[in-house]
Amino acid sequence: MTKAIIFSRVSTKEQAEEGYSLQSQVKLLQEYSDKLGFDVVQRYIVPESARGTQERTLFNAMMQDLKRSKAKLLLCEKVDRITRNFKDAVLLNDWLEEDEERQIHFVKQSLIIHKNSKSNDKFQWDIHLVMARNYSNNLSEEASKGLLQKAEEGWCPASQKKGYMTVGTTGKKVWEIDDSETSEAPYIRRAFQLYDTGEHTLLSLSKQLYEEGWKARNDGAIGKTTLHKLLTDCFYCGEFMWKGKRYLNAKHKSLVSKELFDNVQEKLNRKVDGKYRKHNFLFKGLCSCGECGRTVVAQKQKEHSYYSCTRHNTNCSQHKYLREEKLEKKIIKVLKDLECKDKDMLAWIRNTLKENHKYEVEARTKEINSLHQEEKKLLKRLDKLYEDKVDGEITKEFYKSKSENYSMKLRQVRINMKKLIEANEKYINLGLAIFELAQASAKVYEMCPTEAEKREVLNTVFLNIKIKDGNIDPDYKNGLELVAARAKNNDWLGRRDSNPRMLGPEPSALPLGDSPLMTSS
Repeated sequence: MTKAIIFSRVSTKEQAEEGYSLQSQVKLLQEYSDKLGFDVVQRYIVPESARGTQERTLFNAMMQDLKRSKAKLLLCEKVDRITRNFKDAVLLNDWLEEDEERQIHFVKQSLIIHKNSKSNDKFQWDIHLVMARNYSNNLSEEASKGLLQKAEEGWCPASQKKGYMTVGTTGKKVWEIDDSETSEAPYIRRAFQLYDTGEHTLLSLSKQLYEEGWKARNDGAIGKTTLHKLLTDCFYCGEFMWKGKRYLNAKHKSLVSKELFDNVQEKLNRKVDGKYRKHNFLFKGLCSCGECGRTVVAQKQKEHSYYSCTRHNTNCSQHKYLREEKLEKKIIKVLKDLECKDKDMLAWIRNTLKENHKYEVEARTKEINSLHQEEKKLLKRLDKLYEDKVDGEITKEFYKSKSENYSMKLRQVRINMKKLIEANEKYINLGLAIFELAQASAKVYEMCPTEAEKREVLNTVFLNIKIKDGNIDPDYKNGLELVAARAKNNDWLGRRDSNPRMLGPEPSALPLGDSPLMTSS
């Protein structure tokens, strides 16, 4: 008996439902081989759930089997069941050309291809191949459109995210935080919180989380690469990346706040050597070389800590060490320089900031009221649309189309309202909090009993501190760079007239737009 191999495949559930199921294919091919007296020695079956790499693996295994076995026949339902690209067709054709007895039977199409096939039969094969390739390309295009539409609707199309699970039917699955006993979500949240303290490298963070119970599949610690990937994935703060575009208004619930995520990114982007140290130096990870931009590292010598450039760049001239006590004095002086020494001016600035907040909040409140009116209009339109549908004045298709359109607009209006409300709450105390932070940072720092608490103050005030020739040049965060500029020039009013003889307007006469901390220096 002539030996044969069967190959069957379905790509989608829809194909299975339309009569292309694997069972029906195998049955058809088995009955065909029994009728013609073939001996089926192997079956290759590709289910709809198989990924591209799995399909490729099975196809390659089949080709290897065809070459090393004595099977002369390959049985398949149709051309598009076995190949949808020219590369696979060439491999099959090369297999046929090596032996005149080899044949491929496409049963449903009544097409048999071999080395000496008539040109008309080979032409049919080519035509079916082109159609199959076009179908495959169209299927891929439609799948991409579906994923893009899902992303535009606010749902990340990714297949897996640690700490989350998908719920719902295929095509409509949505993300929810995994709250099971084995969930990794609490550890991921903890990883962000620990790294934000500034006291951990990725290696020490991995060790800490391992001690707290987070283990990889091999029962070892979570790797540094995995941790870095998690800590830089904006999915965890309520955003996501898809096809190079960042979607800011994702619908899944965030695991960490946007503020915490951004703080962690700042720390990750600093130029640190990534090595684990047994000493937690006071200014570790906060300073960089003012000449070459490389990390300033610390070392312990005779009970004292010294800071210097890593000097990996041999052209850098910063070879001197700066003792920690001297560096700390310079930093405290910088913190004290942020203070406004004039008590009357200090009181006036506070009052002006509060007034500015009042007008800003009023402006946002007007926007919120306007959105409330828009919300009422859309709700009325949805009610009227439903009544028209019930009364039979519009078709179901028209109702569905308009209803989806109004509902989408309604969701966007409510999202915008929520943002404005949250912005109001944050803005009320933002400017004042920044100013008060500047006034109190030196005192708070000196009162901190531990180095960890001191680092927390420094990480709140400074983004980075450049050191060059024993001097420091700080980069501020949280809006404090504007306070520093005002304090440096003793220009709290934000006057634009630099003539020292001109006293400028009295604080009470100063226009609202020229309030301190709000104007450009």
